Amino acid sequence: MVIAEIGTSHEGSLEKAKRLIDAAKEAEADAVKFQWVIADEILHPKTGFVDLPTGRISLYERFKQLECPPDFYAATLEYARSLGLKWICSPFGLKSLELLLELKPDAVKIASPELNHFPMLRKLADWRKSNAIPVIVSSGVSKTRDIEAALAILGKSGVALLHCVTSYPAPEEEYNVRLIAALKKQYGVECGLSDHSLDPVLVPCLAASQGATVFEKHITLSKKTSGLDDPVALEPGQFLQMTRALRQCQAAINRYGSERGEKEIIAQMSEQYGSERVQKVLGNGIKALAPAEEKNYGRTNRSLHYMKAFEAGHILAAEDIGVLRTEKILTPGLSPALYESVVGKKLRRAVQDGAGVLQEDFMEEQ
Repeated sequence: MVIAEIGTSHEGSLEKAKRLIDAAKEAEADAVKFQWVIADEILHPKTGFVDLPTGRISLYERFKQLECPPDFYAATLEYARSLGLKWICSPFGLKSLELLLELKPDAVKIASPELNHFPMLRKLADWRKSNAIPVIVSSGVSKTRDIEAALAILGKSGVALLHCVTSYPAPEEEYNVRLIAALKKQYGVECGLSDHSLDPVLVPCLAASQGATVFEKHITLSKKTSGLDDPVALEPGQFLQMTRALRQCQAAINRYGSERGEKEIIAQMSEQYGSERVQKVLGNGIKALAPAEEKNYGRTNRSLHYMKAFEAGHILAAEDIGVLRTEKILTPGLSPALYESVVGKKLRRAVQDGAGVLQEDFMEEQ
């Protein structure tokens, strides 16, 4: 399956969203993917700023600009299916997940930063007990224990795991695509690639040689437009190039079998890109944070944050704590795995609005 990640490149315009869906169809993708953005589920208003071509803007406000009503997503779903494309979407919290499930998407995508959003994963897992729906999980900016914790909640039936490097762009030489075969063997699930590298062929084809069966890559009408991910996305012609290269890889595997097919693909990529570079992209197959994403670990993924400033002695309610990305300037808090245990605790000291929740903030239990 080849997924054209539209994300938020539509910038709230249904007309542009349909043009992107048309581009995905023309680029021979099998599915399109959107992101259901509700800013309050993703970031604290004090998370920091981002520099855009139009100037410096609050990152939270930028995400607020990307919010769309449910009927927008329903219209894109209907249009995609009218073209024979599957419609997939990423939620970012409990509310967006609830709204998404009402639309009955073809699959739910859990983005890398939400791999440890345990309250959302549990809600999705509970829903899947009576509603069969595929789930695609990206594993960027994660460690082995993070993947195992997510799969322990979601289960493995109907779940595909995508290897990813959470960096924009992601250096091809850091992709370590041999990890795909290792993950497939270790967890017994379908595995694939969520690719943020710039070359349309190199990383995807090498991933195919390692048994990847699901491929996700951003698509844009132009790299020069103002979508958050447009600079690292593929324009339609490049996306078509990738799709056709992947079909050729699959044909080689079907013809020769997986072992010889792998050798054929690697040989072709080596001839095109050089053997040394190809071996760097293949990597050692051992799960580790890529150098480009090491600084993001604990900041891009989720942790617990205070939604207001509180005085010492305050007893925390559920709404006082957010499961958020830390991002720019705030301090990461405790793991979302501790969310339920934090609710009801009494603060031993005053805390600031947006600060990460820390164990030393609480009264010692008697």
